[in-house]
Formats: sequence, structure tokens, C-alpha cells
Amino acid sequence: MRILIVEDEVRLAQTLAELMKRQGYTADVCHDGVSGLDNALSGIYDLMVLDAMLPGLDGFTLLRRLRESGSRLSVLMLTARADVTDRVRGLDNGADYYLTKPFEAQELLACVRLLLRRADGQTRPDDAVTYGDLRLEGGTFLLTCQERSVRLSRREYAIMELLMRNKSQIVTKEQLLLKVWGYDSDAEDNNVEVYISFLRRKLTHLRSAVSVKTLRMVGYCLEVAS
Repeated sequence: MRILIVEDEVRLAQTLAELMKRQGYTADVCHDGVSGLDNALSGIYDLMVLDAMLPGLDGFTLLRRLRESGSRLSVLMLTARADVTDRVRGLDNGADYYLTKPFEAQELLACVRLLLRRADGQTRPDDAVTYGDLRLEGGTFLLTCQERSVRLSRREYAIMELLMRNKSQIVTKEQLLLKVWGYDSDAEDNNVEVYISFLRRKLTHLRSAVSVKTLRMVGYCLEVAS
């Protein structure tokens, strides 16, 4: 899962990014509203953590323009503005949740998990993703098949999660590069191919009925042996 943090307090933004990364998420940071809106409209993010008071474009206006564009990106507003009118304004402009500063890290992470599950249509009480005989644990990076399990690297986890959430639907190399490496990365197709080969070895080790299928010049999808 990829999270966009739009926060003008540099230290807080870095703290939030590190907090998200420790949970296995990929996090990018913007410090102003204009670049925040531009990144939010890229379509590569699963959730945005948005401050209200931003230079260039305030968070409320950013959110309104985002919704006017048709984007359904989940948005958690995180701001020191605790007044009821500000909360109502944020929710009316399209925020999915409104959390005020100061906040507890565990409460923030619970909100993030809730919104990510809601965006994905998931209703499970945990962060595990399942497909076929596989179970992928969000907190531990463990990929399990019956009695066997392997621990994935951060990028292996991100790729496997994306494939498992899309089930048998095709995920293009471009989507993987954007979601896992980021829009400003120098990563290329061969980087994706290397990590797909790592995952295939681990699936073989697990003796899973699930395999990663390559659609030449298009991308990848998962399939279950009959």
C-alpha cells in the first residue's frame, strides 16, 4: 500500500513517513498543497494523510479540487484545527476521517488500517490478505501456505500484496513501478522482473498452488493450479 503525506511541518512529515514505513507501507511526502494535489491526482496512492494549513493551497481547497476531479482516494485529515466547524468543513469537502493533533500513533495507525480496508472493500479485522492457499500478514511480512512460511522483503511484500489484492486481474509493470518504487524512481522493468523471480522462488519453497503468471509485454497476475 502506498501513502501520500501532505504536511508542511518537515519534522512531523518525516516522523509520519517513518511510522508508515515501519508498518510495511510505502510513504511519500509533500510539504505544500500544490504538489500535494498534483501527486494525489497521479492515481498511484491508496491513502492520503492531509494537513489543513498548507502553503500554496490549503488542505480544504486541495480536498475539494481532488473530489471535483472524480478521485475517490481515501483521505485522512490530520490537523491542529479541532473546531467543530473545521471538522464539518473537512468532512463536507470529502475527507473520510478527521483526526486532530496531538494524536496517539496507535490511533493514527488504526485509522489508516480502517481506511485502507474500506478502500479495498475489505471487512476483516486484521491486515492479512489471502488468495488461494496463501496468506500475507501485514505486520510481519510473512507469506504463509499451510504449515510453511517465509518472510518477504519490503518490496517483495508490496508486490505480492498488490498481486493478491488484484487476484487474477492483470497488474502491469507500470503499475508495479509506480506503486512499489514511486513516480520519481529510476527503477525500470528489469527491477520488477528480478523481484518477481524472487517471489516465484519463495512460492516454490512454500509448495503453493498459486503461481505468478507472466503476460508478455503486459504484466503479471496470479493463478491457482487446478
